[in-house]
Amino acid sequence: MARPPINVPRFAAVDAARAARVLHEVRDAALAGQHTPVAPRPVIEESWRRMLRSGVDPEHDVRAGLLSAEEVRRRREESPLRDVLPVLRQGLLSVADVAHHIMVVADAEGRVLWREGSGQVLRKADGFGFELGADWAEETVGTNGVGTPAVVRRPVQVFAAEHFVRSHAAWTCAGAPITDPRDGRLLGVVDVSGPLETMHPATLAWVDAVAKLAEARLRELHTRSLERLRAVAAPVLARLGGRAAVVDAGGWTAAVTGMPYPGRIALPKSPSAGPCRLPALGPCVLEPLAEGWLVRPSPESAEPAPAGGTRIVLDLSRPRRWSVSVAGGAGDWSHELTPRHAELLYLLAVRREGRSASGLAEDMFGDPARRVTVRAELSRVRRYLGGFLEHRPYRFREEADVEVLLPADPRDLLPHSTAPAVVRGRDTAGRDTAGGDTPRHDTPRHDTVRPGTPGRDTARPDTARRDGSS
Repeated sequence: MARPPINVPRFAAVDAARAARVLHEVRDAALAGQHTPVAPRPVIEESWRRMLRSGVDPEHDVRAGLLSAEEVRRRREESPLRDVLPVLRQGLLSVADVAHHIMVVADAEGRVLWREGSGQVLRKADGFGFELGADWAEETVGTNGVGTPAVVRRPVQVFAAEHFVRSHAAWTCAGAPITDPRDGRLLGVVDVSGPLETMHPATLAWVDAVAKLAEARLRELHTRSLERLRAVAAPVLARLGGRAAVVDAGGWTAAVTGMPYPGRIALPKSPSAGPCRLPALGPCVLEPLAEGWLVRPSPESAEPAPAGGTRIVLDLSRPRRWSVSVAGGAGDWSHELTPRHAELLYLLAVRREGRSASGLAEDMFGDPARRVTVRAELSRVRRYLGGFLEHRPYRFREEADVEVLLPADPRDLLPHSTAPAVVRGRDTAGRDTAGGDTPRHDTPRHDTVRPGTPGRDTARPDTARRDGSS
């Protein structure tokens, strides 16, 4: 009979010392491959498995090189999180200081950019490398309250020996991811950490609530920015004939004339003034305007059907960031994917024959009735990939050469995902590996997804490539 996982917050709230002892026993038994007295929490057990597969040493404190002070300053200046520091400080610091906690803000790579709170606790954190510029990605230092939420894309509390590395077991932390409210892109993680005795069962909900306030602030700032750009754009567009749009630096639309209103226009990675070709609009001319761009499609252009020979690479090899890259008739460009869009495009890539909305809803949610949700997400995907997709059923165009790059170990595919089809694929890979076979991904089939390095000819269309690069 399956053992229920331990309720760590409740147990630790009653007797933190005893909870820590039990978790030490659970950790030691689990890492030795032995029967555990109680089951670890699923989010922790899955993280431990990832660490064992990736070779993180649970008995040694690994400290990657710190970023220089200059690099920390540069990342701070470029990070959107700098705009929500007042929200984070107001929501967390006053309580954290009294409760002997520290607040840590890391970027999407797990690098610590800000660290504030109790001076005594900050000095303790220095003792095991929890410093400014340190790398606290899960694949570097094991299960923790910065790296693990970044991988699973949800709030996680890590208590005592739930940390993978033994030297972190005197610590407790609760972290929540902060995502870009416009497109779901991971911006970083906010974490509250402290010694064992400072643990409280409500800490995780508190940190998550403040992270959501920060995301709401980012949404508000973006809306205000578009309003300012719209005010500048209005007289410019009024003087123009034909089709035109004004977008911000990220391609988000502020205003249009003579054309449907797209929520976002995919721009080149490094846009510059002059002619270019955009995926959804074809030949265009870009002109700088205030803090954005005036986009003027050529009069003869319409949304083009991409020419044959287009190569689409869906890169799912990295644990926290996924992208789709297109090379071919519409030019070369790349787009970072949200977790949901990564799932959708993965399912379409491995089922080249196509899927109905009901089929995708079942693959993603286990509920074929959730067709409306699937159609809404696909409408967003079409904003940047529309020329390469067909519908009835939903699928990639036949002439597109689609390649999927998987993690080195396919059990690490989209670790945040609870989509039944993705989970089945990970489970299949796990059973194959346990039986001594080479890990494979056959649910769903990779019958037309091509292996190989992007830009290089491939020969075997029967498997997806597993790429360990990050």
